[in-house]
Amino acid sequence: MAQNSVFLPEQFLAQMREALPSHLSLDDFIAACQRPLRRSIRVNTLKISVGDFLALVSPYNWQLTPVPWCAEGFWIERDDEDAVPLGSTAEHLSGLFYIQEASSMLPVAALFADDNAPERVMDVAAAPGSKTTQIAARMGNQGAILANEYSASRVKVLHANISRCGIHNVALTHFDGRVFGAALPEAFDAILLDAPCSGEGVVRKDPDALKNWSVESNLEIAATQRELIDSAFHALRPGGTLIYSTCTLNRDENEDVCLWLKAQYPDAVEFLPLNDLFPTAKEAITPEGFLHVFPQIYDCEGFFVARLRKAVAVDPLPAPTFKVGNFPFTPLKGREAEQVTLAARKAGLSWDETHHLWLREKEIWLFPASIEPLIGKVRFSRIGIRLAEVHNKGYRWQHEAVIALAGHENTFALTHQEAEEWYRGRDVYPDSTPSNDEIVVTYQGYPLGLAKKVGSRLKNSYPRELVRDGRLFTGNDRTA
Repeated sequence: MAQNSVFLPEQFLAQMREALPSHLSLDDFIAACQRPLRRSIRVNTLKISVGDFLALVSPYNWQLTPVPWCAEGFWIERDDEDAVPLGSTAEHLSGLFYIQEASSMLPVAALFADDNAPERVMDVAAAPGSKTTQIAARMGNQGAILANEYSASRVKVLHANISRCGIHNVALTHFDGRVFGAALPEAFDAILLDAPCSGEGVVRKDPDALKNWSVESNLEIAATQRELIDSAFHALRPGGTLIYSTCTLNRDENEDVCLWLKAQYPDAVEFLPLNDLFPTAKEAITPEGFLHVFPQIYDCEGFFVARLRKAVAVDPLPAPTFKVGNFPFTPLKGREAEQVTLAARKAGLSWDETHHLWLREKEIWLFPASIEPLIGKVRFSRIGIRLAEVHNKGYRWQHEAVIALAGHENTFALTHQEAEEWYRGRDVYPDSTPSNDEIVVTYQGYPLGLAKKVGSRLKNSYPRELVRDGRLFTGNDRTA
């Protein structure tokens, strides 16, 4: 689609003319909206350091430009996009990086600014998972994240991205975000509310984003945002940090929502200015200390970020009326837990004391301990990772557990072509076979899954829903 087909309603432009600070021009704003959006990625530091990643991809001639507000973020230009989509490269499939728009890295940067080190975090509107996975990386897979998503169809995508990135400190819920203030009062050290919005900032990616735009619609959305931020504020402990962000540009959905919250709780809401978040932040700062990013400032999507602190407690909301239902898990302790831990270690999987084993019928799960105090207060879609299924011969280790917990023990390196076969769901026939019957197969040193040795063949266990076809991996990394 030609870029000049971006639709910008007259009334929207009139509003932007009012909203733009004096040092920015409307012509530059329109020109920026018409330009194609730069692609960007974030290195997943749970799996690889930025330095090692740059060394790994250096043969590919990718042009990587650092994103100023995220040490792991890079704008990317590559010549081989037509040959191999970015999402089909080996490094993406094994979770070494996440394709994420640069401005969407801002809220998490703000959340962890000034050495903020929260132990329990909520991401209120989490799908598809770019910010949840970024938070998990910043937490080093420690503590716990409650990642909520209202849309049932998007919960699956959220889980797939968490799993690919090797994350095991997330619990998923599927609710309207307005329930949490009542259901989980003062339960979180930090909350990210990346609020549903009118999406005015995404026209560079979606030229039709403003086809149904109207002031009335924006005001309706802002009413919902006020309810969401109020609920989030109640779920935050005193002293905690709340990040409010949107990918839209009007004041109604941005500054005014934060100012409304401050008017509701004048003694409790403190704005923490973001002037020093990164060297050029002042170019996008508002008088209140919020970041209002117009697309021409950093050549990215339009975005808004506010950082708030809860100075003191506020009066609680009425208790929720919904029933949580029975919790179908029991803790696994003592000898049974020891047996599972030893068997897992033999298979090459390990974890630390910040995670606990739980049992549901024949399924063994690994929960982040920091989420356990919330059990019984809210219904979870899933907690942590499914570690194994018990069967008469021992344990059937689950793919998501292998991706998240495999170390350097009990591994077998695949060649480039064998790794491609693996991702296509086919069995692998290596020149020499491993000594163990069950082995973690790796490529470039990172786990791809668990294989069973059957004669000279390695039986593929890659989940069917993840199997890929078409061109895989990077053109100049191919071997005949």
